[in-house]
Amino acid sequence: MILIGSLASLLAGLATGIGAILVFFIPEPSDKFLDASLGFAAGVMLAASSFSLIVPAIEIGGIWKTVIGIIAGTVFLFYAERLIPHAHYVAGVKGPPTKLSKIWLFILAITIHNFPEGMAVGVGYGGGDIKAGTSLAIGIGLQNMPEGLAVAFPLLREGSTRSKAFLIALLTGLVEPFGGFLGISVVSLGKFLLPYGLAFAAGAMLLVITEEIIPETHSRGNDREASIGVILGFIIMMVFDNIFS
Repeated sequence: MILIGSLASLLAGLATGIGAILVFFIPEPSDKFLDASLGFAAGVMLAASSFSLIVPAIEIGGIWKTVIGIIAGTVFLFYAERLIPHAHYVAGVKGPPTKLSKIWLFILAITIHNFPEGMAVGVGYGGGDIKAGTSLAIGIGLQNMPEGLAVAFPLLREGSTRSKAFLIALLTGLVEPFGGFLGISVVSLGKFLLPYGLAFAAGAMLLVITEEIIPETHSRGNDREASIGVILGFIIMMVFDNIFS
């Protein structure tokens, strides 16, 4: 099961390259399209956090273990974002002062985002439920596609070649199997850790959604397009979760 969970998180991470490959075939997309795409990714993550992580955590361990896990995941990612320098195209540079180039700061930003997503897939398989893990892997892979697009095109604006922008976007997805391996390994140590692990991944993803993705999608006046993207992503992930339940 550890091998399956790690491979599933790897495939979900590589889906970033599917979105990024569009840099070779289309001109630069409009800000409206990028914001709607990122909104879609946020909607998928929100539904995955709710139906695939939090609800099972409550069913397995009860409300208070779930609360503890959510808080722990939120605090973990909050400090990761404070301690690791990174940059978003609209929000700019965050974290401690650094001499890293802006391209590396973009890479670190998406790496911070992808780690809890990979962890979510790994924890999903950690309970021994292949259907639940597969639902999460498909959902995370689905939302990684617009993220790949949203990474590659800003890199073009920073002067990268199309090949380099694609390669960097693809490589950012490779952090997910590390998160997946960690997630499934930890909960495999004891089933009592499963609700904490599910809720931990959910808490980290919720912070990414509320502090990074949604504010970014609403920062250029494309609120309606971004909101429609969130709702569509939420619905699609909710359907996936029910199909595989």
